[in-house]
Amino acid sequence: MVARAQTSNSDISVLMDSKTILLPDFFSTLSYVHKLDHDWLLIASSRNVSSFPFQLDVEGIHWLGDNGERVIPKKLQDYLFRERWEYCDDKNIIMAWNNGDLPLHNGVLPPFLYGKGLYTCWIINEALSSNFRFVFDASWTISSFLVSDDDEVRKWENVGNSHLGASYGSLFFHEVSYFNLIKLFKCNGHYYFGKTKEDIIYPFGSREGLSFSTLGVFRLSKHKKLLSCFDKIKSLERKEGFSKRNQLMSSEPLALPFSIELLLSKQADQNKTIVLAVAGYSYKDMLMSWVCRLHALHVINFVVCALDDETYDFCVLQGLPVFRDRLAPSNISYNDCHFGTNCFQKVTKVKSRIVLEFLKLGYNLLMSDVDVYWFKNPLPLLTTFGPAVFVAQSDEYKITGPINLPRRLNSGFYYAYSDSTTIAALEKVVKHASFSNLSEQPSFYDTLCGLNGSNRVGDDMCIEPETNLTIRFLDRNLFPNGAYLDLWDSSNVSAKCMEIGCFVLHNNWISGRQKKLERQVSSGLWEYDMSTRMCLMSWQISRPVSYF
Repeated sequence: MVARAQTSNSDISVLMDSKTILLPDFFSTLSYVHKLDHDWLLIASSRNVSSFPFQLDVEGIHWLGDNGERVIPKKLQDYLFRERWEYCDDKNIIMAWNNGDLPLHNGVLPPFLYGKGLYTCWIINEALSSNFRFVFDASWTISSFLVSDDDEVRKWENVGNSHLGASYGSLFFHEVSYFNLIKLFKCNGHYYFGKTKEDIIYPFGSREGLSFSTLGVFRLSKHKKLLSCFDKIKSLERKEGFSKRNQLMSSEPLALPFSIELLLSKQADQNKTIVLAVAGYSYKDMLMSWVCRLHALHVINFVVCALDDETYDFCVLQGLPVFRDRLAPSNISYNDCHFGTNCFQKVTKVKSRIVLEFLKLGYNLLMSDVDVYWFKNPLPLLTTFGPAVFVAQSDEYKITGPINLPRRLNSGFYYAYSDSTTIAALEKVVKHASFSNLSEQPSFYDTLCGLNGSNRVGDDMCIEPETNLTIRFLDRNLFPNGAYLDLWDSSNVSAKCMEIGCFVLHNNWISGRQKKLERQVSSGLWEYDMSTRMCLMSWQISRPVSYF
């Protein structure tokens, strides 16, 4: 949203919670600060009120009291100044800035995909430390509030940022105090800037402050009114709330490294379903594109299994729910870990072992390689197959004929229920793979569908005889592999996939990490800016209807 605002043609951009109610002094304040001859960033904290004893008249212009009489703006302001006021809460903070030549800050915005919040505090901290713009607090000249009942307040206090990763504490709340911000206030009809900590006031147009603490002459009657206004701000400021630091304390402390059990309990949806991705450092950008796409589809019940320390550290810094698999192979090649290589064979065997562990912990699981692009959330469809049914993508490339032919089960995209039948069958797969010198994919097919397809039923099923697990191969129009219909060679891959109803499209049947990356980026099915570490906005802007 900030990025979109900065590309607009407006003179001033404002970012605030949609439930915030503004009083007219908001516009008079913006009109004043717009005259500043330097790029600026304004913040203002809204009050939380459980009820507001005033109402608008029928024209929606004037505020009325209980007696139906008009209420002067000062009475509204005085009422709000007595209410609870909390800094550093994304719901309460209003941000406004002029769209000038200077950026807001010099930082690289983290995705916040796991922490889910603290955008505003992070931006303010970065703006202060970057020192590009004049940053000030206009809470004393902007009257605004949010009405929230006690239940909602308790909900936010309990939820807070309980999912916040431990790494965030030092990242956002090193010794920056919002109480040290320059304050904008109004006295006797005139605007002033002041620093309460140093007892300095900056009249409009002045580069130097008038220090009341060191120059006694300014305590003369000429400045008595101004001094009184300033003292009032200082006295009220001490009553301000600042609860975000307390909200960083989770009821269940999150300490690095995150355990599998902790992540699953935090991330699983109401059906105890988890989406799993497994990635090494060479695929970190493709992982982030995959994560950005899931985030755009509002799929947040995912975790990442890091195959190496570099990937783990990267994911922690990106705010992703990640755990490190200590049994993963240590010699993972950066470029030579594609289909058919020894590295690929070792890496794939990690996935089935982790999946089995998840299932035994009681979680249903969707395994998705990071080179699988999601057009729509497939979980509502995949969960309809029910327990004791293992559903997987078919790797068959021929347009006609059976899709359950030998070695055509793709282990890069499948859904498994946490039931005794599925667990018993997956144990056989893991055992088979441990003795195989191939990747895990043949072990899936040979174990579940039988050698040479001896357990096949019809053209799209298998039944594993010992466990009685049903294996269903997914419709390739809905879940196409990388060779089906030559979709990746289409002039408009997205349009072609939407035409046939794709839920996902697998970027397989191509050799080499670099070629795979180039194909996905050039097709437009890419959601991550590698230079800024930010998710791209193209899908939300140009195609909002089909994917939400």
